[in-house]
Amino acid sequence: MAKKLSLGKGLGALIPTDLDASILGEDSARIQKILITDLVPNAGQPRRQFDESEQSGLAASIKKHGVLQPIIVVRRSGGKGYQIVAGERRWRAADEAGLTHLPAIVRSLEELEQIELAIIENIQRVDLSPLEQAMAVYKLQHQFSLSLEAIAEKLGKAPSTLSNLGRLLQLPEAARLALQEGKINEGHARAVLALKGKPDKQAELLSCILNSGWTVRQAEQFVVAAKRGASLDQAKGKTASETRLTKDLAKKLGREVKVRHTAKGGQLIIHFKNETDLEKLAQDLG
Repeated sequence: MAKKLSLGKGLGALIPTDLDASILGEDSARIQKILITDLVPNAGQPRRQFDESEQSGLAASIKKHGVLQPIIVVRRSGGKGYQIVAGERRWRAADEAGLTHLPAIVRSLEELEQIELAIIENIQRVDLSPLEQAMAVYKLQHQFSLSLEAIAEKLGKAPSTLSNLGRLLQLPEAARLALQEGKINEGHARAVLALKGKPDKQAELLSCILNSGWTVRQAEQFVVAAKRGASLDQAKGKTASETRLTKDLAKKLGREVKVRHTAKGGQLIIHFKNETDLEKLAQDLG
């Protein structure tokens, strides 16, 4: 099994740009210099668009330092040239930089199929954390050119389940660490994700979950209020099950009263012990 990627070095460390050590292999003798003109991209590559500014930056770096990591290729049927498995960005940037050859590791289709199978079996392990599963799905998508539907079929899961799993990789670093360490669950994580683009509120929500023991429902109530433009204090207030008004009502009725905020309004919850108590409550309210 490949060494786990660090969760403490940001998203770049969490999501590798190329295949891991299990695919690169340890045998440096397998690295070959291949003509750029003999390489073709993988038609099944999920990424169809490449950021022009990033490509230009990579081309400038390659022109200055060369290609530091070999690309991964398989020989095309008929033996004419090679198809890129991983490293299409470097191939395009190297061509832009004017290079004629690229370092590459040639793998057989059988080897790649074995590695793909190992990753799929790894995802199905019961002790794998949600983030580790998400990283494995990412590899199958972006490094083996498998569609989400194809991965879902291999795993016997719904594509929407894998899509939600993959979104966990977009969590802020602190939230990823908390999820990896079991301090928050997937429900909490999805609530934090729902505030994407609002880093201050994401940080405040995570703090409340970790330090105040907020439930998933409380986290979701915070999200609803925050999305409506409430201040942090107002959003936190929407998670409270008891307020000044509920305490006044509880004192007046002699029973527990709570409030539950929802996306549209909320619910006032008045507790009763039994049917007789319910009749008494009805009379008091009448």
